[in-house]
Amino acid sequence: MRSLVLHPDFARRDSRRTAQNALAEAVSLAHALELEVVDALVIRLPKAQAKFLFGTGKVQELKQLIEDNEIGLVIVDGPVSPVQQRNLEREWKVKVLDRTGLILEIFGARARTKEGVLQVDLAALSYQKTRLVRSWTHLERQRGGLSFVGGSGETQIESDRRQIDEAIIRLKRQLTKVSKTRALHRVSRKKIPYPIVALVGYTNAGKSTVFNTLTGAEVLAKDMLFATLDPTMRAVRLPSEHDIILSDTVGFISDLPTQLVAAFRATLEEVLDADLILHIRDISHPETEQQAADVADILTDLGISDRARDTMIEVWNKIDLVDDVARAALNVIADRSPSILATSAITGEGMDLLRAAIDQAMAEPVLREQISLAFADGRQRAWLFDQHVVQTETQTEAGYTFDVVWTEKQKSRFLNI
Repeated sequence: MRSLVLHPDFARRDSRRTAQNALAEAVSLAHALELEVVDALVIRLPKAQAKFLFGTGKVQELKQLIEDNEIGLVIVDGPVSPVQQRNLEREWKVKVLDRTGLILEIFGARARTKEGVLQVDLAALSYQKTRLVRSWTHLERQRGGLSFVGGSGETQIESDRRQIDEAIIRLKRQLTKVSKTRALHRVSRKKIPYPIVALVGYTNAGKSTVFNTLTGAEVLAKDMLFATLDPTMRAVRLPSEHDIILSDTVGFISDLPTQLVAAFRATLEEVLDADLILHIRDISHPETEQQAADVADILTDLGISDRARDTMIEVWNKIDLVDDVARAALNVIADRSPSILATSAITGEGMDLLRAAIDQAMAEPVLREQISLAFADGRQRAWLFDQHVVQTETQTEAGYTFDVVWTEKQKSRFLNI
């Protein structure tokens, strides 16, 4: 569909991004839906106008642009009230979509897991509920009789709102069941004898490409926003021959719509269980620092521990897209910091160093201890041998005694079996 993208730039806006870069991100969101962007404009506004958001003169100017270019969809990169949306659609005679609606469309197209689909459906209904406006003036009441007895019935808006509320209740019930299942899976994963390494970062930073390079998997890795929505996990063998579970997560984005915060949080809860977090950054992006700040804010909101933040590794990805002078400077900074690595998942540059860094981060001080198990504790005994922590095993009248060498994490996992 031929589309026009508009970014309202308010005089007193509070944003980390320039208006032009914000517009570029909005265009990328449109491309993620495979829309044909005919034109993209920054519209500077002293303040939002109640009727159209834009001033009357600008509305007429844009109307002519829409007609001349046969545009069928206008995307406004920002909040548009239901009344403003209705008025703009009537004036321009095209569909108008705000930032929230656009991201909801993308999430709806990309969700694959049952929980992801339910979360997006719930967010869409919550959004739709706010869009119920008086689209016609008569608003006749729906009546089962002549209304001589009892009330005069409910308006069309009230009927629509009631139906949406009922659908929301049904979805929440389904989500509760799915969430319980996910919680059980999380408990089960804690018993897995392998540490979990989670990839986080701004959308389109290259997380899925890094994931594919490290695992040999084929997760969708396209140069578009939100190419990955549902979390994916794969086993990876490190140079030390130890195994880890690598988790690819949905990309972060600034100004995430309120309706999607819950869905986003549910997806990212997996990060809280990670033993190590890799923050993948698109170091070639002009606003990479602002993107990193957005990621830090979301991780704080999620409630990650101080330890997880202290041990986090920053992966400066797409180093191959940076010019030679800037690249040399970035490599100097990365070489001086053990928690920063400059990489290119596409060319393979720095990926061996990343594997070694993960290996080193997983290597903990070891404990030498002696433990005893009963004959009935076959599962625990098998776990010890599977982890290669047993130095000696002695059979006793009550069971077995082991001399083990293990890490605190391994000990903690053993106690949770």
